[in-house]
Amino acid sequence: MLNYFAAALPAETGAGARILALQCALRMNESAQVRLPYGVLRSLRLESATDSWHELNEAGLLHTLPSDKRTVAVQILDAGLLTQHPARPDRLRAADWAMRTVCRARVGSIPLLQLAALFLVARTTRGSDHGMAEMDQIARECGFPVTALPPLLNQLMEAGILTTWQVAPEAGDLLWRLGPNGIYAQSVTNDSN
Repeated sequence: MLNYFAAALPAETGAGARILALQCALRMNESAQVRLPYGVLRSLRLESATDSWHELNEAGLLHTLPSDKRTVAVQILDAGLLTQHPARPDRLRAADWAMRTVCRARVGSIPLLQLAALFLVARTTRGSDHGMAEMDQIARECGFPVTALPPLLNQLMEAGILTTWQVAPEAGDLLWRLGPNGIYAQSVTNDSN
């Protein structure tokens, strides 16, 4: 889904908006509507993400509907999302997995770190603690320039998500090893699948 949003959203779309788009796409019903509980937004530390909602509205991905005190109601406008998803129970499990990965990764309330942690944990081979991806792919799917990647990876090391990272000299791929908080996020979320 992050790959789909890399193509569907403007490049300057922020990490908070990408996390919201991911949750909405995974939680939408057959009418492409979502009722996103404020508890989910609080867990993601995006309860006051008015700029992110505005970005998604401006990008034509969705528009918000009249909501109540417990949920944000959304209509997905991107018809392509209806063809990108598996069955709803699988999508709901994936939404829960993504939310718990972001929450358990313990990277604070910085959406860019949350999104990068989600990407790296999701791209780490199940049952393993190491992964590999093209640096351009990570930057494109998370919506930041490649030059921002090294400081971001260092912050993820400080947060215990990663223990090491390096760029393979010949291929230019990013290689990483999950740290204790990344492994914890991976094991807890994989146990629920």
